[in-house]
Amino acid sequence: MKIAVAGTGYVGLVAGVCFAEVGHDVICVDIDEDKIKSMKKGISPIYENDLEDLMKKNYAAGRLNYTTDFKSAYKDADAVFIGVGTPEQIDGSANLSHIATVARQIAESVEQDCLVVVKSTVPVGTNDKVEQFIHDFLINKVKVEVASNPEFLAQGSAVHDTLQAARIIIGTESKWAEEILMKIYKPFKLPVVSVNRRSAEMIKYASNDFLALKISYMNDIANLCELVGADIQAVANGMSYDDRIGSKFLNAGIGYGGSCFPKDTKALEYLAKQHGYNLRTVKSAIDVNNDQKTILFKKASKRLITFSGLKIAVLGLTFKPGTDDLRESPSLDNIPLLLEQGADIYAYDPVGADNFKHVYPEGKNGNGNITYVKNPKEAVKDANVCFIFTEWEQIKAVKPADYKKLMRTPLVYDGRNIHDLKKMLKAEVEYYSVGR
Repeated sequence: MKIAVAGTGYVGLVAGVCFAEVGHDVICVDIDEDKIKSMKKGISPIYENDLEDLMKKNYAAGRLNYTTDFKSAYKDADAVFIGVGTPEQIDGSANLSHIATVARQIAESVEQDCLVVVKSTVPVGTNDKVEQFIHDFLINKVKVEVASNPEFLAQGSAVHDTLQAARIIIGTESKWAEEILMKIYKPFKLPVVSVNRRSAEMIKYASNDFLALKISYMNDIANLCELVGADIQAVANGMSYDDRIGSKFLNAGIGYGGSCFPKDTKALEYLAKQHGYNLRTVKSAIDVNNDQKTILFKKASKRLITFSGLKIAVLGLTFKPGTDDLRESPSLDNIPLLLEQGADIYAYDPVGADNFKHVYPEGKNGNGNITYVKNPKEAVKDANVCFIFTEWEQIKAVKPADYKKLMRTPLVYDGRNIHDLKKMLKAEVEYYSVGR
């Protein structure tokens, strides 16, 4: 089928490439001409495993293309997928301006019957409004319906999560729309759950928020474990054998980040408030996560008089391994606090440093200073304190003995529970983790 995809971020680009990979004719639309030129050369605007290889393969095969000309892309498409951003606003609600812009462009461009499919995460009921909005601006007498098709990919494994998804959720209001989506997804050979539009929208929020709840619950338990002398890793292992609980999302640490969980929990809480309902569980998950991000800084502050003039090693800037995304990363909460006290920061991240430099350029930043280094051992050399914020393999490879040997003061605060307590103790490293 002929598919157009609006937006070339994590959602849109990955979807477009994967549609091409299973045999559809795909054109991806973006307003950035330089970005389009780069993608035609096989250069991905995002760091994502396997993505560039598939971009090159399908572009060479003629199944995948990129353009800024939305009119030509939309006019004869069988389906247009919307994968633009819905960023969080100050009040926690989702900003739908990009969705509205694309919806109007579609309305003024389509010249044949077309299914518009919203992959972006949007509040429940949004797709009803998008369909009405399109009809309000529709120029040609053609049939246009809107369907919901939320994504469930994780950054760092987005291609795999799309091609090997546990399930595909489609939300439609007619048999015609359902059949088109079934035809599009048939080559994937994956389970398809077909519901109405509002249920599909809610499935996305309910799924992400449930995972966020799990993380915050384990972090809450981890904090209690420290007070009573229990080990959160042992507790999580014991819990994981219960099929009702499962083994995933039980790792305690310094909170969740990224483009989904923080935004989606706040958006669902906002939606509940709009309907006069207090979503207490989700509100608690948000509160726990906000406190958890700086828990190591608070521990270190109790141990030290000040960070002023100290060399501080920061290992990991992205919110998780496998991505260059900084959104809601704990590093963005902790580094400003360190700089405010006059810390001399040496930061390492294998792929996220360039993005971080846009926020905190190398050199003087306020009262402190930040230097970006090319390997974790360079960061910890002669450091007074080390903070671990991301569990990259390169960071996990630093051994307990390395901290003792390289650091001026072997004082390590580990937000991802990478190291074994006994091994760090044996190496004579003063080691603080989460829930142990």
